[in-house]
Amino acid sequence: MTAYGTHSERTVTHERLLISMKKATGFRRCAFALACLFVLLLAGCGQTADMAEQGKSSLPVLRIGCDVYPPYNMTGADVKPTGIDIDLAREALHRMGYEPEFINIDWENKKALLEDGEIDCIWSSFSIDGREEDYRWAGPYMTSRQVVAVVPGSGITSLSDLAGKNVAVQATTKPEEIFLSGTDERIPALRNVFSVQDRELIYPMLSKGYVDAVAAHETSILQYMRDYGVEYRILEEPLLTVGLGVAFARSDTRGIDVQLGQTLEQMRTDGTTKEIIERYLPSAEGYLEVARNEG
Repeated sequence: MTAYGTHSERTVTHERLLISMKKATGFRRCAFALACLFVLLLAGCGQTADMAEQGKSSLPVLRIGCDVYPPYNMTGADVKPTGIDIDLAREALHRMGYEPEFINIDWENKKALLEDGEIDCIWSSFSIDGREEDYRWAGPYMTSRQVVAVVPGSGITSLSDLAGKNVAVQATTKPEEIFLSGTDERIPALRNVFSVQDRELIYPMLSKGYVDAVAAHETSILQYMRDYGVEYRILEEPLLTVGLGVAFARSDTRGIDVQLGQTLEQMRTDGTTKEIIERYLPSAEGYLEVARNEG
């Protein structure tokens, strides 16, 4: 025989059971409410993230072809693109209602990538001078000196001293064109011109004595010296002073080049361009004289 206890004991037990069931039911209700709240919060967060993403992607994207070229284009500590051209592009395109997408390209194939529609424009310390008819241009938005640099103890003090010397340049740049064309009377016959795809390779070539001189944008040489703690001497006479611009394909009739040119001029006038340049260079003076060369 199974003993169930007395009536009073069964009553107490039943009451305890009811209380336990109520507690359990209350707990389940509470847990269910918390679970619902958690789901709603997740949904809200997801919706907020989706809305933010939608808000970001709602702007039409402009694909910018660029090359690593400090201080114009480089990677910051947060592994995101940064530099003079990057900041100028973000500001200008946001004013115009576009979202920039920065695409590192094979610099030697830049024109083909542009004409094939792989990118919308080239914005990477790109010289207008001598290329006026090759592209539709926005700018110039700043000027840059193309210069020759040597090691401090070098006997090269002028462009004429380059006679019979080895010089390194980045491929498809204005210095390469100047040295190979032979049309600049100031430039003597060189022994060799080494054209390399990666700009940063020219500096170790100079430091190790493989070449006697290098040629590039002055700002880029100064940036390399700061970044790597090396010392070069820049010749006083520049190869060329150029205007920098943003290049669009000749076949691109959307009018973005015209709108961008107007926006860049507004930024120069309202002081934005000066402020951005001085994030990376000690002074913007001398870089804002943007009259086009006629030659």
